[in-house]
Amino acid sequence: MSTVAPKGGVAPYSKRVMNLAHFLRQSARRFPQEVGFVHGDLVLDWSRLDARVDAMCVALAKRGVTKGDRVLVQSKNCVQMFESMFACFRLGAVWVPTNFRQTPDEVAYLAEASGATAMICHADFPDHVTAARRDAPGISTVVAIGDAAFGESYDALVEENLGTRFTPADVEHDDPCWFFFTSGTTGRPKAAVLTHGQMGFVVTNHLCDLMPGTTQADASLVVAPLSHGAGIHQLVNTARSVKTILLPTDSFDIAEAWRIVQDWKVTNIFTVPTITKMLVEHPSVDQFDHSTLRYVIYAGAPMYREDQKRALKKLGKVLVQYFGLGEVTGNITVLPPALHEVEDGPHVKIGTCGFERTAMQVQIQDEQGVELNPFETGEICVCGPAVLAGYYNNPEANEKAFRKGWFRTGDLGHMDEQGFVYITGRASDMYISGGSNVYPREIEEKLLTHAAIEEVAIVGVPDPKWGEVGIAVCVARAGTAVSEADVLAFLEPKVSRYKLPKRVIFWESLPKSAYGKITKKMVREALEERGEISSQGVAAQ
Repeated sequence: MSTVAPKGGVAPYSKRVMNLAHFLRQSARRFPQEVGFVHGDLVLDWSRLDARVDAMCVALAKRGVTKGDRVLVQSKNCVQMFESMFACFRLGAVWVPTNFRQTPDEVAYLAEASGATAMICHADFPDHVTAARRDAPGISTVVAIGDAAFGESYDALVEENLGTRFTPADVEHDDPCWFFFTSGTTGRPKAAVLTHGQMGFVVTNHLCDLMPGTTQADASLVVAPLSHGAGIHQLVNTARSVKTILLPTDSFDIAEAWRIVQDWKVTNIFTVPTITKMLVEHPSVDQFDHSTLRYVIYAGAPMYREDQKRALKKLGKVLVQYFGLGEVTGNITVLPPALHEVEDGPHVKIGTCGFERTAMQVQIQDEQGVELNPFETGEICVCGPAVLAGYYNNPEANEKAFRKGWFRTGDLGHMDEQGFVYITGRASDMYISGGSNVYPREIEEKLLTHAAIEEVAIVGVPDPKWGEVGIAVCVARAGTAVSEADVLAFLEPKVSRYKLPKRVIFWESLPKSAYGKITKKMVREALEERGEISSQGVAAQ
């Protein structure tokens, strides 16, 4: 019996790749007694972290968690949250972290959509466990971080199994390791499937383009949830044995953050423009030594030029901007420190989000997928090894997201003759508030369940603190009485706080197109005409 080699004469061998949890094993081998993780008074070296992850792997394996299983994780930042990522990877299971600010029903949907069979949950969120079990009956294992009435104790399971070595699962390039939930451009959250092979490239790319020269001598401060971009960033840091330091409390204590930078000689921070602005404008920035900082990496939203200038004057040329969706794990463009300038001038490319990341290609395309000329506006599309494998169990979303092999970001922009990319708008109505994507349709649908609301349209407008905020324009049903306070009180338990509109305005009717459709463009124009918003954002009340 003979086999025919594929085109090119290469036999179809398995594409085995490194299990991403090997990054942690490497650090434990090379620097066993060096600090790997800090959270307040808790200080763990790399060997201890690696042993704890092995122990959790053993515990989960005893309870039936195996390669390909999805493990839902609802937790605030803590060492257990950090370890859960590596435990899932080492098992060959899929890490499914949530935004811990999401409501129980929102998390329950993620549990159902991912097909989770196990859940690791912080003790502060018992209602999330109840809701997840309700909607995802396949969850047979629940582990509690801290003292809780639900599930088995995470730390007790670790102590019970410490000292037992766990053999990592064999993985191939396309084996999933992480469901990164994102709504893309519209609709309910979708699970972007990230794989071991893809994320191996992402780590390499981040080290190349965002933090060149990073070594075990560096230290990283975490000021954002590990469930999303910060989690990718800490995976990158672990790959080079960089110690991860969490803020000691749940609240964002800016003075404490600067104290940590000074005491631990922090060299890199992953953040968003809103947090960067808060760090720079707080008086404590002048009270602590931050001269060790080399990279303050911001993403998730554009940064106003004046905010850039203030940050550069306070911190020096340490800013790194990148543009990238969760589906592309942040790997679309980069604007490195050398291209961040304090003073405006002909050599400064104001408004750009940078140039293409290494091994990634960006095109500005028209509606037919044809590449446009420099300075022509179209959809920003990207291809390369950092692009997701696809959306889990969602062929319709995959069909919309890809065209001729290009991933469609849903963002509009143009490219100059040197290849610098400029974002000029969004193909969708999504806006970014405090670094988090907000999708108006989700909130609008919930508002329309209010007995007194007949019509609603939510638009995002600029905000000096949060980047963008929402304004909800409502039409009340005839014969009803409803106020702004009523609407916000109605919404508050139904959506995460960052999704709440900043203003609720009532009109007699909403503007509609000739086809009877409520268009956001017309609503925005009407808001401007009425003086409710300006180019700077929400008008003074």
